[in-house]
Amino acid sequence: MTDYQTARVSLGVRLRELRSEGGLSGRELSARLGWHPSKVSRLEHGKQTASVEDLRSWARVCGRAEAAEGLVAQRRSLETHYASWRRQLAAGHGPRQWAYGELDERTRRFRIFESACVPGLLQTADYARFMFRRGVRLHRTLDDGGEAVRARMGRQGILDLPDKTFHILLWEPALRLRLGSEDVMADQLTRVIAEIMRGRAEIGVIPLHTGMDVVPSHGFWIFDDDQVLVETIGAELCLTDDDAVAPYQRVFAELTRSAVRGPAAARLVEGIRRDLGRFSG
Repeated sequence: MTDYQTARVSLGVRLRELRSEGGLSGRELSARLGWHPSKVSRLEHGKQTASVEDLRSWARVCGRAEAAEGLVAQRRSLETHYASWRRQLAAGHGPRQWAYGELDERTRRFRIFESACVPGLLQTADYARFMFRRGVRLHRTLDDGGEAVRARMGRQGILDLPDKTFHILLWEPALRLRLGSEDVMADQLTRVIAEIMRGRAEIGVIPLHTGMDVVPSHGFWIFDDDQVLVETIGAELCLTDDDAVAPYQRVFAELTRSAVRGPAAARLVEGIRRDLGRFSG
């Protein structure tokens, strides 16, 4: 269970306690609120997220209006774990990129695994532009591609800060997936090779044919040892509980053992770049 779902279940437990303390059945509560009875059940079992108004109404009908603020605070804590892209990108991709600044500043050790695309810290401007365009189409948000690209390129400056270390793992399919034109992909792969050889970040590439003890089901970023960000199709998950962070640390360690680095990694990426022309069209 994710931190988000755990928090939602916990909120549901508190709602059920208030209803019981108020001497109301689920059916009685739903009738007083004008809700379908199934809504009460979904909220109490963590199957649906209550709105702020839902929480205030619930507390009032249970005779505990003073409990409303505590419920709202609990809901706010829940939201820190799960943020839909639709909401995060309401002002465009640019502001969201700049918003990572505080987290980047305080983090000393970055561990990054990507299974489907090149991570933002290694992207070229043209590759990033294609990625942002996809986000705009998918989430139907403001198209601020120019600002978003500038923000992402600006963020890459942290790679050169001496007080930070970067461990980046790329699964081979992330480099083969055509997310831009042939020229864009060729330039992007050239950039990856250059960063591998520069050695500022420790970059490993996991060959497709390599056997692994874990399943690289999705990408994730580990910030120091206390926070993990996971990008899903619909939202960004922020995991902070030790029990939630630990599996990602273990998976990263397992994936690390499957990666090649240095000249071997550069040769692998160069082979992928040569394949661009062979498989185009």
